[in-house]
Amino acid sequence: MKRRIMTFLLAVCMAVSLLAVPAGAANTAAVTFSDVGDKSTAVAVESLRLLGVLDGYGDGTFRPGTVLTRAQFCKMAVYAMNGSNELGRYRTVTVFSDVKPSYWAAPYINMAAKGKNIISGYADGKFHPDRTVTVGQAVTILLRMLGYKDEDVGGVWPDSYMAEAALIGLTDGVSGTGNEGLTRGQAAKLFLNLLRADQKEGGSYLATLGETRTGQMLVSSTADGPRGAGTALQMASGAVYSLADGKVSNGMLNGTKGTLLLSKNGNEALTFVPDSVGSSKVVVLSTAKATELTDTTGTKYVMDNDTGVYYNGKESVWSEVYSWLNAGTSLTLYLDAGGGVDYVFVGGGGTTSNEAVIIYEKGSTSGFSSLAGGTSGYAIYKNGLPATAGDMRKYDVATYSSTTNSIRVCDTRITGYYEECYPNPKEPTKITVLGYEFNVLPTAMQTVSQFKPGDQITLLLTEDNQVAGAVAASGNTATGNAIGIAEVSSGSATVDLLCGIQVKGSVSLSASDVERLNGQLVRVSSSRKGGLSLTRLTGGVSGELNVAERKLGSRNLADNVVVFQNDGSGLTAISLSQIADGSVPASQITYAGTDWAGRVKVIVLNSAIGGGYIFGRANYTANYDEEGNREGNAQLSVEYGAGKSTPTFETGYVVRNGDIVGITIVTSGNTQRIGSLVYPDELRNVPNTAWSGKGAVTVNGRTYTVPASVPCYNTQTKSWVTLTEARAYADSATLYVYQGVVRFLEVG
Repeated sequence: MKRRIMTFLLAVCMAVSLLAVPAGAANTAAVTFSDVGDKSTAVAVESLRLLGVLDGYGDGTFRPGTVLTRAQFCKMAVYAMNGSNELGRYRTVTVFSDVKPSYWAAPYINMAAKGKNIISGYADGKFHPDRTVTVGQAVTILLRMLGYKDEDVGGVWPDSYMAEAALIGLTDGVSGTGNEGLTRGQAAKLFLNLLRADQKEGGSYLATLGETRTGQMLVSSTADGPRGAGTALQMASGAVYSLADGKVSNGMLNGTKGTLLLSKNGNEALTFVPDSVGSSKVVVLSTAKATELTDTTGTKYVMDNDTGVYYNGKESVWSEVYSWLNAGTSLTLYLDAGGGVDYVFVGGGGTTSNEAVIIYEKGSTSGFSSLAGGTSGYAIYKNGLPATAGDMRKYDVATYSSTTNSIRVCDTRITGYYEECYPNPKEPTKITVLGYEFNVLPTAMQTVSQFKPGDQITLLLTEDNQVAGAVAASGNTATGNAIGIAEVSSGSATVDLLCGIQVKGSVSLSASDVERLNGQLVRVSSSRKGGLSLTRLTGGVSGELNVAERKLGSRNLADNVVVFQNDGSGLTAISLSQIADGSVPASQITYAGTDWAGRVKVIVLNSAIGGGYIFGRANYTANYDEEGNREGNAQLSVEYGAGKSTPTFETGYVVRNGDIVGITIVTSGNTQRIGSLVYPDELRNVPNTAWSGKGAVTVNGRTYTVPASVPCYNTQTKSWVTLTEARAYADSATLYVYQGVVRFLEVG
């Protein structure tokens, strides 16, 4: 009986019939499917389409919700085993009485049963190829392909097989019970998980299909190759591999990290398999240091010197790049399963642009759907912030990021003297302005070719600083808006632009001009070859900066506002959370600039900001008279670590002993006193799963910054502990938050 049951259970197969382009056939045009809106499904479909495992229908749909038959699954399984070259010997074989040689899927079914020994028929000797294949049956056949046998899994079907598949990640992203019919969308995810899986006896399954290159960052899956435009995969290292069988990708895999599969001779790319672990996150940079980066929300990320970075078209490491990154730059962070930064793309899209759309009318989104390749559900971001069609302005530039399924809109413009081009002005692929050589997108050549060296020109840039188009620098057109921090001498200047590039050129400045401009925020342009023109930015929006209300005067602050502080030697980027006093008077604000929506996006403070609060446990003693009435001032000190405590002050504040409070200390002459006292917000029972690495924690949809020095206290052991020790001691903690920053943590 058991043999009969297992024979029935292992009778599992399918493939893709009724397809306009049969799996494995050559495909010389990029294919997108109008009905695949889910990003994870779209990625799986594209990776498997390139490998020849599946394809879509003649009407441009994939039909992810359509249930598959056993014959269809069998065909997919054969292609996923790279067995199509052996089909000829199984075309005239009859293994099952209901699968005659004339049946369309006969060679696939016969090969899977007799050649690969991964399926069997029913007890009646039939295969029933047109019956629906279930999730459990599909999982069983894939486990067989990985080398698992009955005795490895157990005898309870489909539960044992589903449990084993879940354990090795084979069913990640696939919902449903083992007895439900398998859809085409689910099948795509199952087969992608198969390509990511290890065989039972060791070694990756993908390595059985060809030569593998792990840990690759795919910059473009539509790069130019020996077979022509858009026919190759380009890695962050610069290596380019032509796609096999003349295939062309739709760009859905651009900007992903994973494994490159090459033919066994290593000459052609068969497909790219994105990694399944970790996630990607687009942030706007506030500060970059050798050991950490901080985004404009105050979230910190620990960085290693050898963390990979893709910057200005080249692969590098963090230690070589971080000092060149400016506040306001969009970064795509690839996080590992523990929340650590595994790789950084400089640019919010997570990939270099291959094509762009220029917006010529306010509120227009014309061309966005085409950029996204028909993928639905994309989000729109402008300069790193969520945006709508109403935020679009003339001469904005839009690109598409498959990594985040988003349209990335940028309004950066560079105005200056057209210095050089390559190879010629009619078909330029490179153009030099402000001493910087820009890449020119193919879609930009039509507008850029209307200019020649010696002209004044305004370049319209993508989020990753490629040229999407050009307009005249004079008349009623777009003007340059590039700003940055200048390093100036009497004869030359270098400006680190906030858009993430560095420009250089000669200047002719007096000693007073050098002093006025050096280290300051400037607008930059040029009117001659090799020269720069600098204008220091002052004024703008006026009013007091109110951190709590996120306003400067009557204007709201942008979510990605960048704040600079003049520390005497130049500008240093700071976060709003560092302004402990909560406000800055208008007299100390030298410049405040706005974005397209009138929100304040750049602030320059004139001098150092005030001292901050010290947060900790209150040691409070009140004074009482003989009758038990409180009299005079109480005594208060704040303990914030092992052996760390403020002096004891007389105070009129009334607190409870052990309360978590924050105080400022004011020095007047030779005496000190408490300037102000605040209670942070208390967030109870915050689970360890809410943390994103050591630097951030998300509660009720809001992310809070966690300083590396945050005081941590164990109330059970009555001892001070490290953050790591606190998380190891308990599954949850109580957080004390002030101005978006975790100031104190308790466990126990």
